[in-house]
Amino acid sequence: QAQLVESGGGLVQPGGSLRLSCAASRIGFRFNDMAWYRQAPGKQRELVARIRSDGVTNYADSVKGRFTVSRDNAKNTMYLQMNNLKPEDTAVYYCNTDPQLMAWGQGTQVTVSS
Repeated sequence: QAQLVESGGGLVQPGGSLRLSCAASRIGFRFNDMAWYRQAPGKQRELVARIRSDGVTNYADSVKGRFTVSRDNAKNTMYLQMNNLKPEDTAVYYCNTDPQLMAWGQGTQVTVSS
């Protein structure tokens, strides 16, 4: 069964950094366009960053210049480096294909607070 497992979240102060990981299994990872999504309390899930199978990336305006998405096809893993974090980045972060085709994983909580 195909599976996505997110990790790396935590509590960080404003201006801090975190690196999220997304481990994929049984989805032909290298052939899929992938993305990071997030859902803040009381808000709809939104796409934060995408990376195509050829490595081309795209970001939401709210994170452009602060977040960097990357992938390691040999490890079936996608990453999200998040720098200069802001309180408004607080959310549960999920990974999935782009567009979303798989069941959502459990996500990883990111909390930005002093």
